[in-house]
Amino acid sequence: MDMASHKLLKFEIDDLEIIGYSIAGEETVIAMPQLDVCFDIGKAPDQVIPINHVLLTHGHIDHAAGLAYYLSHRNFCGQKPGTVLAPKNLVKPIKDIISAWEKLDGNKVPGNIVGIKPGDEFKIKPNLLTRAFATKHSRGSVGYTVIEMRKKLKEKYHGLAGPKLVELKKKGIEIDRKIEMPLVTYLGDTKQMDLESMPDVANSKILIAECTFFIDEHIERAEAGRHIHVNEFGKMIEGLNNEHIVIMHTTQRTGIGEIKSILRKKLSEETLKKTVLLMDRNNQPLR
Repeated sequence: MDMASHKLLKFEIDDLEIIGYSIAGEETVIAMPQLDVCFDIGKAPDQVIPINHVLLTHGHIDHAAGLAYYLSHRNFCGQKPGTVLAPKNLVKPIKDIISAWEKLDGNKVPGNIVGIKPGDEFKIKPNLLTRAFATKHSRGSVGYTVIEMRKKLKEKYHGLAGPKLVELKKKGIEIDRKIEMPLVTYLGDTKQMDLESMPDVANSKILIAECTFFIDEHIERAEAGRHIHVNEFGKMIEGLNNEHIVIMHTTQRTGIGEIKSILRKKLSEETLKKTVLLMDRNNQPLR
């Protein structure tokens, strides 16, 4: 019997599993278990508790409400303390909330709270790091790109036999160069941004991007909340090098069927072929 606390949507993109739920104003939590990251935490569904890193974009309650439970339940289950990356201006409020819950619960809530500003990097695994960038939503809000670090033999050493390469390495000569492979970018909530000028974002294999509002009557609502309207979305993502685009943070005010119909009118054929809606249970590209 499935005892999970949430019925999260689950699908795969190029062997990377994505699980999550994202409805504007209700809850946003998107996890990629193989990368050991959870983008925002929502209400901390059971399925994301084992993931060691929460990458928090901003402090709005639909994105951050479950932080204390996430840390506390890991402790209860005997797991090591979780790590929460959060905008630097949120570190003290988060610690205050955790302290209050410790008093309510009567137990310590261990966790690593790491303040992040745009440009900061954090190592997730030996070959995996995340790099933060500024977004246009709330004070200090950030998005994250998860990057795989690979090594490639420098061109001047091409053609050398294995023993010779080993000899060079023993002498302390660096024979490899590091290559960054942006795997996934998570924008979180934001107004329209110039993503073409952001190489990590523009070249990520997977782009998880907000598009909250879809009908003309909601243009002012999008502007007031510093969210993206579909009229801006196409302009923002067309021309990027992403192989896959996942649309998150859709409004409940517009049904999934209508959202898909509008997107098919607003986006190019090329973009539609690589775009899925997180909350579409079919999880199929729009074309």
